[in-house]
Amino acid sequence: MSASPKGVTVLGATGTIGVNTLDVIARHPDRYRAVALTANGNVERLLEQCRTHRPDYAVVADPAHAGALEAGIRAAGLSTRVMAGPEALAEVAALPETDYVMAAIVGGAGLLPSLAAARAGKRVLLANKEALVMSGRLFMDQVRASGAELLPIDSEHNAIFQCMPSDFSRGLPEVGVERILLTASGGPFRRLPVQDLEAVTPDQACAHPNWVMGRKISVDSASMMNKGLELIEACWLFDTTPERVEVVLHPQSVIHSMVAYTDGSVLAQLGNPDMRTPIAHALAWPERITSGVAPLDIMEIARLDFERPDMERFPCLRLAYEAFSAGGTATAILNAANEVAVDAFLSARIRFTDIPRLISHALETLPHQEADSLERILAADREAREVAAAAVREGRLLERSLHS
Repeated sequence: MSASPKGVTVLGATGTIGVNTLDVIARHPDRYRAVALTANGNVERLLEQCRTHRPDYAVVADPAHAGALEAGIRAAGLSTRVMAGPEALAEVAALPETDYVMAAIVGGAGLLPSLAAARAGKRVLLANKEALVMSGRLFMDQVRASGAELLPIDSEHNAIFQCMPSDFSRGLPEVGVERILLTASGGPFRRLPVQDLEAVTPDQACAHPNWVMGRKISVDSASMMNKGLELIEACWLFDTTPERVEVVLHPQSVIHSMVAYTDGSVLAQLGNPDMRTPIAHALAWPERITSGVAPLDIMEIARLDFERPDMERFPCLRLAYEAFSAGGTATAILNAANEVAVDAFLSARIRFTDIPRLISHALETLPHQEADSLERILAADREAREVAAAAVREGRLLERSLHS
């Protein structure tokens, strides 16, 4: 352990991952200190975090909230420097005094600061799966070029990382890995009759049976798009193909994922469904530290169930497989259209079953190009949002084009 605490920038500090990261950091003040905390616009929670953790920098992505944050910081008597805007997010991700970056901004907005951290050679604790979904090859090339450390925070990818041999970068067949078993809870609609999905409400979709998450990711879990994005992320993280990644429904969410080997062995990582476990693992890796998570009582769990996902019930998962196979900007289009669709569903402008229809519409409407530059990826993201938003506005057009 180093003599001085490692500096940590938390991108998305006010979200679930950010809050849990700060909880783990606070348990180990001799090892870690918060250098910069960022939020989109939740000034009240960010101010509370600044009073507790006293970071050098506090950033709001939306400049409209900078004045309120500045006033709160001064009133609290803190020396924290206030910054605002997307450029500021990238700047604090690459600060010299920052050693580790928790990349936990939800959605495509997290791409640029996550890339900035990778370029700067930081240890990137990746909770923003969209960074790899949108720009997988570009992102991984940047990690390799800068010598950055990339450690996954999603409970599933962190579990896979823990079950992999240390030299997995040589290639999965070369190190004896047969396939990855990516677990999924199945969300709140695993047993709901398919014909009833059309009428589900945002509150029902956000009522996850096992995990406490934000509304966007909760809807993604209900539609299984979250697992589709994780499938794409796993392919980039572990340099493999969808054929070697099998999605397995496991409603207890105790086994977070598994790795099957050519000799017949299957290694699994188990634990209570609490994000502080993968956060603590990635912060301390290759060491282990306490996380605050209660020990797993296997006797209380008593049983572990598994089943295959139904693609009729979860068409978003099928679309993710297809987008990765199509390659290029298809995954950026998939992600952008999904973000628009989920926002429209949460604001009651479309039905739950319109989410995959809208994504399919965007994928069929826009050409898939090589994802060989950040400019091209961002252009595909922007165009997909425009196409999806137009389809939401023109409700009849959406129905006609997606049901014809």
